[in-house]
Amino acid sequence: MQDADYANEFAGLIFDCDGTLSHSMPLHYVAWRDTMSRHGIVFTEGRFYSMGGMPSEKIITTLSQEQDVSVDADALAAEKEAAFANLIDQLPALEIVVDVARRHHGRMPMSVASGGIRPIIDRQLAKMGIAELFDAIVTAEDTKLHKPEPDVFLEAARRMGVEPTQCLVFEDSPLGFQAAEAAGMKWIDVRPWHPS
Repeated sequence: MQDADYANEFAGLIFDCDGTLSHSMPLHYVAWRDTMSRHGIVFTEGRFYSMGGMPSEKIITTLSQEQDVSVDADALAAEKEAAFANLIDQLPALEIVVDVARRHHGRMPMSVASGGIRPIIDRQLAKMGIAELFDAIVTAEDTKLHKPEPDVFLEAARRMGVEPTQCLVFEDSPLGFQAAEAAGMKWIDVRPWHPS
């Protein structure tokens, strides 16, 4: 599947970043687990993966309400992002997906559409040396609604100048799959390509 020539079937490609272009989710989990535990909030690995694609503040608000812990969601999100930033040097690319982007660069419009914040997404793309492959980068700051709502993918399509139904999304989370479907886009689950 990763050797396919998607330009024959689609007019634009959209890539999630965390867990799709980068194999960052294990590092994100360490940052989340350690940060949340310092504030008395339990965040299991299974729950972490089930909330993939959700903005940090929403994750924190959900968990703190469920566990009846009072926290400043914005401050805690900043603390978690700082913890992840300290781990970015360990960040591996998910080479199979990055190779898809490299093969299609210059042949069709491509974008990144992420629930992450721009400074962290920009740093990841720079670390992997692939920022120049994309015509647009859409992050959590660019839309009011987030996955599983379709807004981030619709905005990416708009910036590329491609009809949403002509886009293919590469994703690793159920919330992202729902968002792609809500946008009228086909999607590929990259989780089988994750290192074991």
